[in-house]
Amino acid sequence: MSKYDIIVLGSGPGGYVTAIRASQLGFKTAIVEKENLGGVCLNWGCIPTKALLKSAQVFEYLKHAEDYGLSVKDYDKDFEAVVKRSRGVAEGMSKGVQFLMKKNKIDVINGYGTLKPGKKVDVDGTEYSADHIIIATGARSRELPSLPQDGKKVIGYREAMSLPEQPKKMIVVGSGAIGVEFAYFYNSMGTEVTIVEYLPNVVPVEDQDVSKQLERSFKKNGIKIKTSAEVTSVDTSGDGVKATVKTSKGEEILEADVILSAVGIKTNIENIGLEDVGIVVDRDKIIVNDFYQTNIPGYYAIGDVTPGQALAHVASAEGILCVEKLAGHHVEALDYGNIPGCTYCSPEIASVGLTEKQAKDKGLDIKVGKFPFSASGKASAGGNKDGFVKVIFDAKYGEWLGCHMIGAGVTDMIAEAVVARKLETTGHEVLKAVHPHPTMSEAVMEAVADAYDECIHI
Repeated sequence: MSKYDIIVLGSGPGGYVTAIRASQLGFKTAIVEKENLGGVCLNWGCIPTKALLKSAQVFEYLKHAEDYGLSVKDYDKDFEAVVKRSRGVAEGMSKGVQFLMKKNKIDVINGYGTLKPGKKVDVDGTEYSADHIIIATGARSRELPSLPQDGKKVIGYREAMSLPEQPKKMIVVGSGAIGVEFAYFYNSMGTEVTIVEYLPNVVPVEDQDVSKQLERSFKKNGIKIKTSAEVTSVDTSGDGVKATVKTSKGEEILEADVILSAVGIKTNIENIGLEDVGIVVDRDKIIVNDFYQTNIPGYYAIGDVTPGQALAHVASAEGILCVEKLAGHHVEALDYGNIPGCTYCSPEIASVGLTEKQAKDKGLDIKVGKFPFSASGKASAGGNKDGFVKVIFDAKYGEWLGCHMIGAGVTDMIAEAVVARKLETTGHEVLKAVHPHPTMSEAVMEAVADAYDECIHI
């Protein structure tokens, strides 16, 4: 039996990052993967979707070339080639992870791993043992009873990334990050898109001002949106698919070529041996302490299978923290209140901390500032005036409680707020930190200035 210090089960952005950090710390490490290195994120999630969205963005530029004083004739999209490029990007990233495994002397064990008592993992009949076993098996598209996925007419995100041909009409059920990213992509490519959202606002976890702005921007681009609506049944017997949608006004039938179910995720915790080992699970999540130890010594869990936010960067941070703790480093528990969220539709969305409503519900005395990109020189020059930066501060102490952005490139701007909040930076300190002009990022300073009644440009 092969013996390791650490075995990681799953090679997504949680698993492979954990394995690399473990190896850096001197642990003899192995990683178990049943499909491709990189997991869903690199192969069927974060990375290939961004490639699709970039193609959509370039196509949008071509459509609006005249806005920039340019003339482009006879342009068109090749849907098959767009998908092929996306798959190529994903394959390149997966090969990059293979290289990192070799570079860091990590043994890659291909196959289906099952946990066994006594700190062992069975991979297709061969047993391996370790002092520490870290579960990082991730999640998949969640299925609703009223919306069973057949992979053809009712699909999840995986199929949406590699459809053989572009649908003329698509219904997207759910308006979280996955739903709105695909809605933007297919709408940009020329598909007639309708979003059905159960809650009153699209992107419901975001600040309400952000939700309203995205709805305006999407409707302007021709996306139909139905909020406070629920798909109660689907009929796939015909050429396309018919969805019965229940709204406040009653029931209606929507017809499309395909329905994308984007209603969240289901953790991959079945049939991996949790019951045999005795690991406690609650509401589809493995229960862990601040340093990712399960109730059974020697077994740990990180990423989507645990109660924290189901985000790639969270899984990576959890894995690094977990193995640094095992190495005896002094580490602090992760602050889940300072995790940025990013959505890559157009306009992009990025946020961290409390929304305005959450701050008010906590009874906090707050200062709120907002700076629209319509007043930004860089945004005007770039033709990207939709959106704004919104900031929320504690009125008494100046603590930065929340930051919410919607607009071009904001996913690359949110880190300023994350770092500032980590360093307990006050509003006045942000104001006195000189921001470059003309940039999109100076909108952060302008929004802070607005919160303190010092805004210059609005």
